[in-house]
Amino acid sequence: MPLKDDLQKIIKGEVVSDGETLTRYSRDASIFEIKPEVIVFPKNAGDIQTLVNFVNRHPRDNLSITVHSAGTDMTGGAIGESIILDVSKKLNQLIALSEDSAIVQPGMLYKDFEAQTLQKGLILPTYPASREICTVGGMVATNAGGELELTYGPINKYLTEVKVILTDGDEYIFKSLNSKELDAKIAQQDSEGKIYEEIFDLIKNNEKVIKLAKPQTSKNSTGFNLWDVWDGENFDLSKLIIGSQGTLGIITEIKFKLIKPKQHQVLMVISLPDLLQLDAVVKTVLEYKPEAFECFDDQTLKLATDHTWDLTKNFKHSNRISAYLDLLPEKIQNKQNRLPNLVLLANFTSDEKDEALQKAQTAMDALKSFNLKAEIKRSDKDQEKYWLIRHKSFGLLMKYSKGLKASSFIDDIIVQPEYLHQFLPKLNEIIAPYKDKMVYTLAGHIGDGNFHIIPLMDLTKKDVRAVIPELMEKVFKLVFEYKGSMSAEHNDGLIRGPYLPQMYGRDVYEIFKKVKEIFDPKNIFNPHKKVDATFEYSLSHMIKG
Repeated sequence: MPLKDDLQKIIKGEVVSDGETLTRYSRDASIFEIKPEVIVFPKNAGDIQTLVNFVNRHPRDNLSITVHSAGTDMTGGAIGESIILDVSKKLNQLIALSEDSAIVQPGMLYKDFEAQTLQKGLILPTYPASREICTVGGMVATNAGGELELTYGPINKYLTEVKVILTDGDEYIFKSLNSKELDAKIAQQDSEGKIYEEIFDLIKNNEKVIKLAKPQTSKNSTGFNLWDVWDGENFDLSKLIIGSQGTLGIITEIKFKLIKPKQHQVLMVISLPDLLQLDAVVKTVLEYKPEAFECFDDQTLKLATDHTWDLTKNFKHSNRISAYLDLLPEKIQNKQNRLPNLVLLANFTSDEKDEALQKAQTAMDALKSFNLKAEIKRSDKDQEKYWLIRHKSFGLLMKYSKGLKASSFIDDIIVQPEYLHQFLPKLNEIIAPYKDKMVYTLAGHIGDGNFHIIPLMDLTKKDVRAVIPELMEKVFKLVFEYKGSMSAEHNDGLIRGPYLPQMYGRDVYEIFKKVKEIFDPKNIFNPHKKVDATFEYSLSHMIKG
């Protein structure tokens, strides 16, 4: 009997296997394509438990479950060759909202979640750039972050509880436990207790090697987050679920604590003619604690000025004519080949308007000795063009690069900001020989040294596809020399999983594999991702057009 028929007998939700749907779910936002056997749209958590139990007891080999929601994963983490579980259709509700927290299902779009939290004057500050199209479950699964992470920290600071269905088909709550509560869990002598005991022993027995392997960066979404599970007083398995890309279990419910966003913001715009003073400028600005500290390069700015009229349709605080006129200075700079090498955006916030302005002014005064162009933009209208160039330029790049595919493989590197003046020229030197095979821009979170480089490439050409593993090897080698991470926010999936042994060393990689084995001994959750990824498998599923 076909798998679809077997599943539809036991699943209350929908089970689909028509060709059009399978083709649609064979892709996410990555450079990979894997056609699944069947798509399941669970009605509730009970359906997921039923599905896990079915996969466990089914005699057929190689059945597995890969969770999919919005499909914005850039690593191939949301595609698989067996069962795709789409939680976005039914498991998409805000269950509870209080004065400082929310309980939400994983398939809810972040933009819908935020719209409701803002009604109470609250926000989850770790939203990514894809906030308009991603789901909260995907954010947790990838350990996603964004521009406010500089101030507010990663998503694991705000996730306080998570419900997860594990390989035994039961649903568990993971949250912070004190030593007494941990002892009680271990004493249960059941499958849950066994996981607690084995993970605790694994971390305790390898404490030194785990600590030494931690990337020297402010954020990291590679491997499994062993560093935050046990601090000597509290033990929290939710820290392992965050960023695990559905390889350890299936998230069914999330509890977040929320914050009140600042009411006023003032933007300082800094133009750098070169990178010689970059590390000193960044260090100086960071001393004045901007809420966000972003950047974009000259190619990004050139793109915006080449397609100004197209960009103006995104303005909310100006009509298109006014917006076009607002961008004229940059267009003139472009014509005269006087664009800055890098533009930095430091956003200062406060609940008091004068205080936000004072912060920005003090920071700008501290930059006078650098002899740089720095300006303060007080109003939303004056700030808008800079944020749009930062956020919308990649969309323009895709639109006007016909026949080229956005290829995410060096899209999320991070090193400590103090190394940027050395790191960025070396990075450009590595990429330069490949410019005939791709076009790209550089933008990102300068405040924590996190850069997004997403080349556009003609993947119909074999020699162009061959650039991807070759360039990854060179770029990641440079990143590792500076004790950085190959992914701050986007995770491993198919694309970076094979590089985990190089990043962490064989000992820690084996510890990661042990974590996977403890949670998922039959490898039914999202195989071929993270610690189960290989170069051969990943490259064999790269798209060719």
